[in-house]
Amino acid sequence: MGIKSLLPGPLGFGTAPLGNMFRSIPDEEATATVEAAWNQGIRYFDTAPFYGAGLSELRLGEVLADRPRDEYVLSTKVGRVILDELEDPADRDLGEKGGLFEHGRANKMVDLYTADATLRSIEDSLKRLRTDRLDIVWVHDVAQDFHGDDWLAVYETARTGAFRVLQNLRDEGVIKAWGLGVNRVEPIELTLDLDEPKPDAFLLAGRYTLLDHNRSLQRLLPAATAQDIDMVVGGPYSSGILAGGRHFEYQKAPADIIAKVERIKALAAGHGVSIKAAALQFALAHPATAAVVPGATRPSRIAEDVAALKETVPAAFWTALRDERLIAADAPTPTA
Repeated sequence: MGIKSLLPGPLGFGTAPLGNMFRSIPDEEATATVEAAWNQGIRYFDTAPFYGAGLSELRLGEVLADRPRDEYVLSTKVGRVILDELEDPADRDLGEKGGLFEHGRANKMVDLYTADATLRSIEDSLKRLRTDRLDIVWVHDVAQDFHGDDWLAVYETARTGAFRVLQNLRDEGVIKAWGLGVNRVEPIELTLDLDEPKPDAFLLAGRYTLLDHNRSLQRLLPAATAQDIDMVVGGPYSSGILAGGRHFEYQKAPADIIAKVERIKALAAGHGVSIKAAALQFALAHPATAAVVPGATRPSRIAEDVAALKETVPAAFWTALRDERLIAADAPTPTA
């Protein structure tokens, strides 16, 4: 169990923005960003069919096809099948994430978590990524934010379909690890309680950040640690608001979140700390965290992420965050 030995380091590259998340990104800019990640030494790349209806996978695959396959770790996701049929991306029902990829490809996306759909999704991803194998496969978005009150039924389909297929593929050596890739803690908590199948890790986006971590600390992370199941933290900048952006939870940030970020930034500035360093190092401080995978669409952002991991953050800064109740009292920090 666990994937820390599989991953090449604590910093990966999350490629959701390459699917034209929030805006239409020129191909040249997307390519330059992936190349910058490679040149900065990043060797773990995470993607998904959902990101722009295959656009992220296509763009990532175009760059990585020229790199030695044994030199990087690649993860993608299952749960959505991309069809040749076209639709208006702006009209898709994405639950709480409406309009997220309205600038992506127009290929129709269908939610399918069955065994057959899982195998088809993997085959399609391999073609788009121009590779012969995947290292990690995540079951994508089996949670309430996308499926509303039907999410438990969707989860059950995935449990008897996608979960078992991926466990078999791992046991056969076709993939090296599997788990869930979600924005909510509930499906992970359910999965941790299963006798079988047993995942190796989880990718949890947005739920272990400076802005939102209390729920994860209560049950999920202690249980994962006890079972030796690793966590990959997605969205460490909370959809961008912690890195100079305007979004939180993939939507325009509300006033209370903006105010909280300003308080964190003020403390960071007072201690000579960059907000990116605070965000990344906080997420990595928990013993269950194997890696963080921030996203980017501009090459310069990659260098900032790499520098943020190397930055020295004084213990007094974390103490100040606790004193101001901006992080939980029991949240691990790099110097505590």
